[in-house]
Amino acid sequence: MSPRSASVNEELRRRSRERLLHAAVELVGEQGYEATTLGDIADRAGSARGLVSYYFPGKRQLVQSAVHRLMHRTLEEALEQEPGAEDGRERMARAIDAILGLARDRPVLMRQHMAGILQAEGFVQCPEQRRLAELLRDTCARHGSASVDTDYPMLRALLMGAVYAALVPGAPMPVPVLRAELFKRYRLDWQMGTPPDAPGAAPVACATDLSRFFATGEEPPA
Repeated sequence: MSPRSASVNEELRRRSRERLLHAAVELVGEQGYEATTLGDIADRAGSARGLVSYYFPGKRQLVQSAVHRLMHRTLEEALEQEPGAEDGRERMARAIDAILGLARDRPVLMRQHMAGILQAEGFVQCPEQRRLAELLRDTCARHGSASVDTDYPMLRALLMGAVYAALVPGAPMPVPVLRAELFKRYRLDWQMGTPPDAPGAAPVACATDLSRFFATGEEPPA
């Protein structure tokens, strides 16, 4: 048997990383961060345990990258869903609803993510986080920002604060109340995006199968 080509090896590595991200999102969402081990993640992904440390420095970095992937793909899907939204105000509404929808529909996962950001390791800069930042920066620009470098960090802070407020144990704020405040700030109409009171509304974030967000697919031929 001839050796695999460099391109095939690269594709195999990419798919291994995707499976680890997918497994991390599933397991932490099911049982929480502390109860999930790197061995559990590797086993769920069908990967050798040594591969986890090859791709990620540790569990915290892996889980943050996995949640950032879920966030940016959920946001991307919301922005691209039909009918398309070229209007900047509609795109801002969809962005807010996508992130708040994750807090509402995946509370365990998002609570662990917020807690992780406050740990000593802090905020992980990774390809998934950078893609999320690009989408939010573009949303600010299309909304009419005169200074994206100023308005993007504010949007990010407001969304993170809203997620935290929705998930704080013992005193969570209702997502519709948080949505109303954000919509007021950005001068959005309530019926934009995915209003919680819309008949038959089905938020993107609540879909059970997340495999579409992680490009594992079939193994490439040798």
